Amino acid sequence: MKPTLPAGLLAAALVCTATAAHAQRPVHTYSIVARDSATGQLGVAVQSHWFSVGPIVPWAEAGIGAIATQSFVEPSYGPLGLQLLRSGRSAEETLRGLVAADPHPDVRQVAIVDAQGRVATHTGESAIEAAGHVTGPGFSVQANMMLAPTVPVAMARAYQASTGDLAERLLAALEAAQAEGGDIRGQQSAAIIVVSGTPTGRPWADRLIDLRVEDHPTPVAELRRLVHLARAYQHMNAGDEAVTRGDVAAALREYAAAEAMVPDEQTNGEMVFWHAVMLVNAGRIEESLPLFRRAYAQDENWRELVRRLPAAGQLPKDDAVMARITAVR
Repeated sequence: MKPTLPAGLLAAALVCTATAAHAQRPVHTYSIVARDSATGQLGVAVQSHWFSVGPIVPWAEAGIGAIATQSFVEPSYGPLGLQLLRSGRSAEETLRGLVAADPHPDVRQVAIVDAQGRVATHTGESAIEAAGHVTGPGFSVQANMMLAPTVPVAMARAYQASTGDLAERLLAALEAAQAEGGDIRGQQSAAIIVVSGTPTGRPWADRLIDLRVEDHPTPVAELRRLVHLARAYQHMNAGDEAVTRGDVAAALREYAAAEAMVPDEQTNGEMVFWHAVMLVNAGRIEESLPLFRRAYAQDENWRELVRRLPAAGQLPKDDAVMARITAVR
């Protein structure tokens, strides 16, 4: 029996898609949805010659699934699809329900991977050439309006051949698409979402990576830079958590790891500054001085911030210590 949407969702889907012929956005693009078999993480990454692709094409929820909706995009496929997956339907059942409720499935392209790694993909017959998709174990790559028909194959090969975590493999697929010629119109925006395999009940914690490049001459390269920066700030966050636990050694390790990953000019002194603050609080003032010097060289306002931190309990109320760390040049 052909799966159908629950009555409420069907009505919502019909309302959303009934106006599609008059409100289609041509988000022709390439994307990948995937589940990491080792961690259960779910992710989706996308690039398009269209402004701000991130809010409309990629959708993901921890422990539920990941969806990419594109071509003459119907954004409602994202939230409706996740709701269907959440209700227990498979990727294939979800896709069939969405397409069945859509009066214009011929112009859609959509891919879904569920929490079990099952994949379903639809490329409508009216998607603009070159259009197609390739599926594999736990992933699907799809593209339309490509310069070359080989883009999906290149993406699939890159994803399967790459190593590292899910975010790294998603980026490899995007880079392969661009190297193969990418969107016939060029490049503009990109996005990546990675969520945990098991929901914690805290959606903000389940979203491991959520980054967008709204408008850029080389959005995939910029997205990779942002992912690297995000990894560095994950170390910063882990350092902050260690401070909360009172684990000074762990905090210093995490701050040092973050600082080593990113040059000063890419963080405006942020990482070295808080590493220096932690060293002072650990009584290692001499080690902190070169770091304060680097921060001050980025922006003199860090020196003023140092003076304000003792009142907030973030630095010791010790005049001698404060004079030493604020005087460094």
